[in-house]
Amino acid sequence: MDFLPHTPEDLSEMLERCGFDDLEALFAALPDEVKLGRSLDVPPALSEPELTAHLNALAARSAAAATLCFAGGGAYDHHLPAAVGALAGRAEFATSYTPYQPELSQGVLQAVYEFQTLLCEIYGMDVANASLYDGANALVEGVNLAVRATRRDRVLVTQGVHPHYRQVLQTYTSGLGLELVDVPVGEDGTVEVTALRPEDAAAVVVAYPNFFGRLEDVEALSAAAHDAGVLVVCVTDPTAMGVLRSPGDLGADVAVGEGQSLGNPISYGGPYVGLFATKLDLVRQVPGRIAGETVDAEGRRAYVLTLQAREQHIRRAKATSNVCTNQTLMAIAAAVHLSWLGPQGLARLGEICVRRTAAAAARLETIPGCSVRFKGPHFKEVVLETPVEGRSLVRSLATRGVLAGPALGTWYPHLDRCLLVAVTEKRTETDIEQLAQAIEKELAER
Repeated sequence: MDFLPHTPEDLSEMLERCGFDDLEALFAALPDEVKLGRSLDVPPALSEPELTAHLNALAARSAAAATLCFAGGGAYDHHLPAAVGALAGRAEFATSYTPYQPELSQGVLQAVYEFQTLLCEIYGMDVANASLYDGANALVEGVNLAVRATRRDRVLVTQGVHPHYRQVLQTYTSGLGLELVDVPVGEDGTVEVTALRPEDAAAVVVAYPNFFGRLEDVEALSAAAHDAGVLVVCVTDPTAMGVLRSPGDLGADVAVGEGQSLGNPISYGGPYVGLFATKLDLVRQVPGRIAGETVDAEGRRAYVLTLQAREQHIRRAKATSNVCTNQTLMAIAAAVHLSWLGPQGLARLGEICVRRTAAAAARLETIPGCSVRFKGPHFKEVVLETPVEGRSLVRSLATRGVLAGPALGTWYPHLDRCLLVAVTEKRTETDIEQLAQAIEKELAER
């Protein structure tokens, strides 16, 4: 809030109604060791114009406006159409909560229904839920679905899946007795089908495109998994669906992903939105809730919450997940963005990303000592190998006004001289040249 109207009289009335004499009494239940124990060290109060000027001065010190973003690894600097803010920012959406009463929530329910429909279309699936918290959370729910459906407890996770997603999966499932098995990638940055041992597993988790920007053979992996009665959970970048076959078309049983690239800014890491879609025969295992279309008593089109497998709505022992809400506002923003793009716009977006990523890779390979680590088709990201340690180079490039990375040595020690370079439709030939020159200057000075 940018305006807090509470007067001393308001505070006194609230304390009186709560049965306290002052604020000290209100917080008396807190132990002394967690209290500050002194006055806040803040300067005297400013008038509103003075405060606005002060905040503007602080904002002007940020280098973000003059920084080129080639950073990737799960969050991307895509163009946000003005239509997204204009529609998703309407007060009806910003203030809505769980649409328990459909007669009062037709607009929100329809927006969620459209989001689900669009997600099914791009992922090639039959049903989608009303969204989840983020991509990592969506992966966890996809694995949990596979475990419930197969009644098995071993999960094969390819190393091309985002390291943060794998860490979150490990955390979530550590108390469930699941066995997570890493499946290494080969020299080309993708998983070889022969390296897969799906027997007795609940699921195979694969990313498409993967963390290195490479394209896994999801169709072959799915065929091998299905021969062993194993489900395939595919972590899928939605912005690639205009140029790549959908995970459903390639045989995946569950498609999950991060929706930040659609309608949502990077925003220092959130809030984001988890995408989740699957086949119709698994619909009873879907976490969260699903909005559906029906007709009312007078035959008019209407929207309701069709399936609600939430622990708030049914017996906890029967719930598919402890997910109790979702990211409706972010999901609506994603739906607006997808609707604005349409099939042709989504294809155009993907084509531009592919071409500019290839152009960036070609230019970066002309830098002495640098090369693209994994050869072959890429989408939106490449792994650049340099003569120096990756984390050091990422930090130095930031001081030159260019964001790249993340460096890969944190998760893949044998790639300690490598970093990711992400190229979205916002990056021009001039931007790519600026990135290359920044790397050349940095390496020349070492």
